Amino acid sequence: MNNVMLAYLERQSPIHRLSGATKLIVFLLWSIVVMVGYDTRIMLGLSAVGVILFIISRTRLREVSFIFKMLIVFMLLNVIAIYIFAPEQGVIMYQTRHILIKGTGRWTLTAEELFYECNIILKYSCIVPVAILLIVTTHPSEFAASLNRIGVNYSIAYAVSLTLRYIPDVQRDYQTISHAQQARGLELSKKASPVKRLKGAAAILLPLIFSSLDRIDVISQAMELRGFGKNKKRTWYSARPFTKADVITLVVSGLLFIGIMWFVFRDGNRFWNPFV
Repeated sequence: MNNVMLAYLERQSPIHRLSGATKLIVFLLWSIVVMVGYDTRIMLGLSAVGVILFIISRTRLREVSFIFKMLIVFMLLNVIAIYIFAPEQGVIMYQTRHILIKGTGRWTLTAEELFYECNIILKYSCIVPVAILLIVTTHPSEFAASLNRIGVNYSIAYAVSLTLRYIPDVQRDYQTISHAQQARGLELSKKASPVKRLKGAAAILLPLIFSSLDRIDVISQAMELRGFGKNKKRTWYSARPFTKADVITLVVSGLLFIGIMWFVFRDGNRFWNPFV
């Protein structure tokens, strides 16, 4: 945990200069396209665009590597669980059956099931990196202002902002407690076995929870003393007005959204079936 995960990374890039509301709207359109459709060609294209956006934003892979490692583990667990509990889901969706490996009972690997699970992995690969990009290129206060601009209650928007703002603080607390525990003789390095490291991490959780609760109490009291939530509306210091780049980005994203949705549903079926 050498890198601070999911924290705003200040850079000089075209994506950083966009308004937080623009990035949030584009992300919502992006998510709808990915979640609704099962067209592999579209998702491959969006994955390529996501890689290009990462390069443009000047975000280094090592700065978000921990999140990507978690994503890979989660995707593997997800596809394994899908195969265990629904090994014929791909066959049901695509209405064909091409056996690749003959198994026992209902656990037979088919091309349709493998293709379906690849599409599931592609969905995560499309959405999660762009969500990370939204967080690391948008200041938490501006992100809250963006949520409020699209209609989210400012109390909820501010709660999201506080969560994003204090993720790095919680991580620093974890590292501080970990170093203190190791100074007392608790072995948490790679020299220890995975079981001992897991037990050591569990021993850190209790003081981490108490320190987090203490921080929550201090923040809530400070906000209450300042009358937070008294009025129905509020202004935002970090709110950014729309620029020409924001308008162009929204127009292009809207046109692409309409075009992709038409392409996905043009034949009345959102599933692209390469087996027919």
